[in-house]
Amino acid sequence: MIAIKGGKLLTVTNGIIEKGNILIENGKITAVGADVAIPEGAEVICAEGCWVTPGLIDVHTHISTFAEPQPRPVIHDGNETSSPNTCQIRGIDGLNPKDMAIEVARNAGFTTCYTGPGSANVLGGTGIAFKTKPGETVYDIVIPGTEMMKMAFGENPKNVYGSRHVLPNTRMGVAAVLREALFNAKAYSDAKLKAEKEGKEPPKPDFKLEALVPVVRGEMKCRIHAHRNDDIVTAVRIAKEFNLDFVIEHCTEGYMIKDFLKKENVTAVVGPLDMQPAKMEIWNATFDNPGILEKAGVNFCLTQDTSSFTKILPINIGIAIAHGLSYEYALKAVTINPAKVLGLEDRMGSLEAGKDADIAIFSGDPFCNYTLCRTTIIDGVVYNH
Repeated sequence: MIAIKGGKLLTVTNGIIEKGNILIENGKITAVGADVAIPEGAEVICAEGCWVTPGLIDVHTHISTFAEPQPRPVIHDGNETSSPNTCQIRGIDGLNPKDMAIEVARNAGFTTCYTGPGSANVLGGTGIAFKTKPGETVYDIVIPGTEMMKMAFGENPKNVYGSRHVLPNTRMGVAAVLREALFNAKAYSDAKLKAEKEGKEPPKPDFKLEALVPVVRGEMKCRIHAHRNDDIVTAVRIAKEFNLDFVIEHCTEGYMIKDFLKKENVTAVVGPLDMQPAKMEIWNATFDNPGILEKAGVNFCLTQDTSSFTKILPINIGIAIAHGLSYEYALKAVTINPAKVLGLEDRMGSLEAGKDADIAIFSGDPFCNYTLCRTTIIDGVVYNH
């Protein structure tokens, strides 16, 4: 048994416990509280003067799928730019458990991340969540059942294929590519269901359409990249047309349409917050965005997006707090909220008995730029930094 003793526990779901204890056994949290007795013989981790949180979660990264260290010239593994529709691509096939960014994220207090294809294509394929622990193979770290379909609006797919003078050249073209793919997938899915019901031969197998069957049936969540306010609205419109289970990724101009997002009950994964104005659709990026969305009642997570830069997400969250985001919501946005997006809130995202022993111990406030992550615990295994 492992005991974390005397830390300031940010439980997320049950408030803050000053000088609390946590017990861990067989990879699970067994007790959390101020009055939890530490059994004789337990391995004790002294957390006095430290802040203890659930393991942090970045629900939108490209760790390993973009590969680090990067080769030169850069040809990212994360974007299969041979077609605007590569829905058949699987992020697990590009996930290397030896990638250097995994340890970097773990050392910053992140115990779970989600990785997947980039945003060069309208349909990019599926990503997957994984624990940031060492692994011999990908099977030691991935979390089965967390696969989700990547979609993208805006300048990335438009510019990648517009430069080749093929569809999509425009935002209208991006929407049309997505609609056509979903339309065909629904027809294929309906034909399969009809054949199954009537005991007839199913339609001829189609590898790409097969990848979208769980999407159009509402069985697989869609992660829809959209920065600009009009792209976000178009993404929501198409998602509603096809009854998709979806999340808006980045939502950079979400603060401009906060009432719309609230009305449509949209969940967003917001960030990165520190983007430079490298392209037109992110010119209006602001650290005010999370605070405005919170006050409007919009549900969201926070992300740093890229690979090794996951480590600076807590610092940027601290800046967002200075710009109006509440501390309570900031903590939720990198713990329980992303756990819910992944469908893993019963396993992670808060300090509660019965959940995975995924825990981070910080030298101080985790959102302060002079705080260090002292210890990360994943499935009950301790990693000291």
